[in-house]
Amino acid sequence: MNLKPKLAAAAVGAALAPLLVAIPTSTASAHGWITSPPSRQQQCAAGTVPCGAIKYEPQSVEGPKGLQSCSGGNSRFAELDDDSKGWTATQVGNSVTFNWKLTAAHRTSTWEYFIGGNRIAVFDQGGQQPPSQLSHTVDLGGVSGRQKVLAVWNIADTANAFYACIDLNVG
Repeated sequence: MNLKPKLAAAAVGAALAPLLVAIPTSTASAHGWITSPPSRQQQCAAGTVPCGAIKYEPQSVEGPKGLQSCSGGNSRFAELDDDSKGWTATQVGNSVTFNWKLTAAHRTSTWEYFIGGNRIAVFDQGGQQPPSQLSHTVDLGGVSGRQKVLAVWNIADTANAFYACIDLNVG
């Protein structure tokens, strides 16, 4: 019995094991944003507001779950967090229907909507894959005037979510 091939294979395996552990996990294969009322990403993509890289990839505002930022904590899209940038606010009543466009639907746990850090709506997707377009009608909870809504798409099988901010004029 020749031990050299077995020892060589074991040595290669031992050398590769630390590299395999160090490979980062991939992000969600899902991508999407709110198209109507126009989110900040949509306004960038449409050229309504001058923007950087986000205008070419409005679907890519992804970051760790639990954030309260329009950029999803992504420094490439930090301009989405700038409330003084001249975002157009859409006139709405006491409720609004948010329309999502998903370019790569992924299993979803929940969709959440916030105003001023307060969750005003949650929709449970139950870990199912959503369609490429879907809508949620949200009661805005009696607020009025200019409001920024943060919409969060929580992916079921990763630690990430997708973020979109929508500027509204309620009333």
